[in-house]
Amino acid sequence: MRRHRNGEVLDSENDNPPSGDGSDVILGLDGGTTSTVCVCMAMPPSSRGGVPDPLPVLARAVSGCSNHNSVGESAARETLEQVMAEALLKSGSNRSSVRAVCLAVSGVNHPTDQQRILAWLKEMFPSHVKLFVQNDAVAALASGTLGKLHGCVLIAGTGTIAYGFTEDGREARAAGAGPVLGDWGSGYGIAAQALTAVVRAYDGRGPQTMLTQSILQSLHLFSADELIGWTYADPSWARIAALVSVVVSCAEAGDQVANKILQDSVQELAVSVKAVVQRLNLSGEDGKGCFPLVMVGGVLEANKRWDIGKEVVNFVLKDYPGAHPIRPKVEPAVGAALLAWNFYLRESEK
Repeated sequence: MRRHRNGEVLDSENDNPPSGDGSDVILGLDGGTTSTVCVCMAMPPSSRGGVPDPLPVLARAVSGCSNHNSVGESAARETLEQVMAEALLKSGSNRSSVRAVCLAVSGVNHPTDQQRILAWLKEMFPSHVKLFVQNDAVAALASGTLGKLHGCVLIAGTGTIAYGFTEDGREARAAGAGPVLGDWGSGYGIAAQALTAVVRAYDGRGPQTMLTQSILQSLHLFSADELIGWTYADPSWARIAALVSVVVSCAEAGDQVANKILQDSVQELAVSVKAVVQRLNLSGEDGKGCFPLVMVGGVLEANKRWDIGKEVVNFVLKDYPGAHPIRPKVEPAVGAALLAWNFYLRESEK
């Protein structure tokens, strides 16, 4: 795979025949603000038999952040090149064996983002490779529906977004605009509110909270005024979002401030889902129609007694009883690979 650094082309992988059996492969990538995962999957023979079971995943590779809004274009591109090269190497394949690539990455918010990243991919792969770029939420949805683009997905990890598709191809999204524009309900949003609560308690603008001692202890700090220096020394989203577990623990211990932060976050996440469902009319005219609701991200995983994901589902079901919550059994990168397969078959039939 050709890698570009300061104009220099580096060969991290040659074009010799793969060391394996030479089978065609597809690549699926899930790129978020914390990490990027690439899976290399053997190309299924056809779509007649449905999704293969077990899925023919040959290799998996993990690298850092590939959101160009977070780390810049150069670093994002280098991460993508590295993780794909590693997955191909592990699978015994090379880029000439690739038939399709689906890159689903956070930060793809506009057609110009798609075109920019498509241009990167076109420089990395031979012309026969079918290339597709989507927001990472699309791969997350596909991980729950096994490649079918229908329903709504809620992602709540470092960031958050709700994304939906109808069976006729219409799509809508809510939230996902990043921390500056209000990713409330995300790991970053929850932790940032907790840090703010600690500062407010320290200077007298807010109530005292168990969060103060718990966060200071977690960060090995001695005083709340040290939080300012800690926060701005490295204000990366994932670093701050890592404090979510502390907020949950304080809420479970009865802290009212922490509990309100989580309750507000649940409402924000549920509102994002409802906005997508309403815009796409996923629940039908009577509001009772069935649709998959795929739940993805560390914030939505069960957290002892305070289960944020469960509370979000309960809020949604009050208005949309036909929502069918799904916890994916495969990771989003596999969903992206299944999308690459479906996109490839569709393009081949034209």
